[in-house]
Amino acid sequence: MKERLPGFIAILLLCSLVVLSWWAAEYTQRAVQLEPPRRITHEPDAWSESFVMVRTNPQGEAINRLEGDYLQHYPDDDSYEVDNARAVGQRAGSPITVGTGNKAIMDQDGSRITLTGDAHLHRVPYDDRPALDVTSEKLILLPDEDVAYTDLPALVQNGKSRINGKGMRYDNESRTLEVFSASDVKISGEESRSQRTENATSND
Repeated sequence: MKERLPGFIAILLLCSLVVLSWWAAEYTQRAVQLEPPRRITHEPDAWSESFVMVRTNPQGEAINRLEGDYLQHYPDDDSYEVDNARAVGQRAGSPITVGTGNKAIMDQDGSRITLTGDAHLHRVPYDDRPALDVTSEKLILLPDEDVAYTDLPALVQNGKSRINGKGMRYDNESRTLEVFSASDVKISGEESRSQRTENATSND
């Protein structure tokens, strides 16, 4: 019996230690107030000054670039807000486009950029085609599709030709320009029809 006594004492101490550890853990959980899950609100969680963001194609070639004076990221919708934004499209085989605006919102995983405040899209001249410029209070760019559009009044300057209308869509891949509800159209007589219309259609 005396030989078993140390074993019984050891088992008793071990059981006591287990019970005390369980009690201490329960007491700690009841005594310490855990922080509630953080609420995700539309407040910036990251920012940067004088930044440049570059997107590449599967071959690693740069196809789109977004830069600006100041950037803020919002975690609730994973969007970016940019001051004095400049968005450049530089796909191989297509003319370079440059979109600018006082403000820009990039969302939908980078597939949409909304330019506001003196929004301007410039398509550089290429081959024998003149430059194309579109100005509006808001322009929406779809970098993956190489498309720009707006539902607001827009002024389109294609070389020496000019179109005023409400609503515009430009597809840089197919070089197709659509202007809706055109109210003021001025076509330059110095340019050939293929040059001055840029495959354009206007709907009244």
